[in-house]
Amino acid sequence: MKYKLRQLFAIIIFIFAVLGISGLFYPVHIFDIQMTPIIQRTIVNFSYVSAVILGFIVIMTFVFGRIYCSLICPFGILQEISVKIKRAVYKKKMKPIQHKNLNYPVKYFILAITIGALFGGSGFLIRYIDPYTIFGSLGSLSAFGIIVFVAVFIILIFKDRFFCTNICPVGAILGLISKFSINKIYMNENCVSCSLCERKCPAGAINSKEKTVDNEICIKCLECTSICPKNAIQYRIKPKEKIGFNIKRRSVIISAAALLLLGSMVKAGAEIKDKITEKIKTVILPAGAKNKKEFLNRCLNCNLCVQNCPNKIIKKADSEFNAVHIDYNKGFCKFDCNKCAAVCPAGAIEKISLEEKQKTRIAMAMIKEEDCSACGLCKIACPNGAITQRADKTAVLDASKCIGCGACKHACHFGAIEIFGTVEQKTI
Repeated sequence: MKYKLRQLFAIIIFIFAVLGISGLFYPVHIFDIQMTPIIQRTIVNFSYVSAVILGFIVIMTFVFGRIYCSLICPFGILQEISVKIKRAVYKKKMKPIQHKNLNYPVKYFILAITIGALFGGSGFLIRYIDPYTIFGSLGSLSAFGIIVFVAVFIILIFKDRFFCTNICPVGAILGLISKFSINKIYMNENCVSCSLCERKCPAGAINSKEKTVDNEICIKCLECTSICPKNAIQYRIKPKEKIGFNIKRRSVIISAAALLLLGSMVKAGAEIKDKITEKIKTVILPAGAKNKKEFLNRCLNCNLCVQNCPNKIIKKADSEFNAVHIDYNKGFCKFDCNKCAAVCPAGAIEKISLEEKQKTRIAMAMIKEEDCSACGLCKIACPNGAITQRADKTAVLDASKCIGCGACKHACHFGAIEIFGTVEQKTI
């Protein structure tokens, strides 16, 4: 029963995630409870809301174990669906997953590199490995998202949820907490070592021969509890056991190396933050992005703003600028819309109000007088009244009122208006 309820909740979350990332329906800000954006907002742009949500996830993990990965993470749920499809296609008896091979230390080094850089002020590295970002890129049909998912799917053919247990930095954090969680998966005296649970465990967390469960990599999918014929798999507070204090030499070495790497990456993150903005002088960013350097280091490239922009002017990252940005060749920024600010979970685009957005200069228009046809269409299109007409009907721009929304450029049929990015966004 618990397994079916968990599945139902996960499917609901996944549907909301798909609808949100595709820009079709976004009633619940499901991405505001994703781990990486919350960590980033807490570290880089502290808010009490993000700190409370982060604290809630930590407490939830400490109480229930690593249930986030099978209940809230859309990329984790997508992998679960992929595993179900794989098993349905093959239909043959699955060979037991070798427990000892599914908890490699490399995930701690990946965690140290990405989180260290994040503490240094740059989310540039974590966007390439974060499950939320990968899901967003895949949902928006970004080449990066498709390539990564194909690679993960190929791995899934041989090792279920290998990404979650051995690569994902979010999984590594939650795993360390889950190791000491109150509620655990464990085997009781009813176990007959039939290995059915081990064969079905997507994380490779169960060793039926030794009757042990590695709760660090266990994602609490609860599938094992539903299939055990002897009711030997329990998910509850584990009875206390007398365990001697034992620290393995290997664990000490790995921990020390990871901490050393973390410290060095904090400094490296600060250097990345300063060096990463060489090609952004002409780039136009959505209102609320403010400083270009800060934006590039905060944007996770989830493409949520790209998919939810009603005029489709926000462009995906490309070779020129490695983060989302505005392209006025496809339209203009609607004066009565601030959806990109509302949906951004990472804090790259601050959640400014519509009134604030309407007073934020993101770019500047320039009228080429020699090309102006004196039609007056740009004057009509300008929402801030920044364009007037001279006696000869040619357009003239009042720069103090221009916010760079691109409406005038879109209205002009003669190519007489150009829009240029500003060094930093300002309130007029």
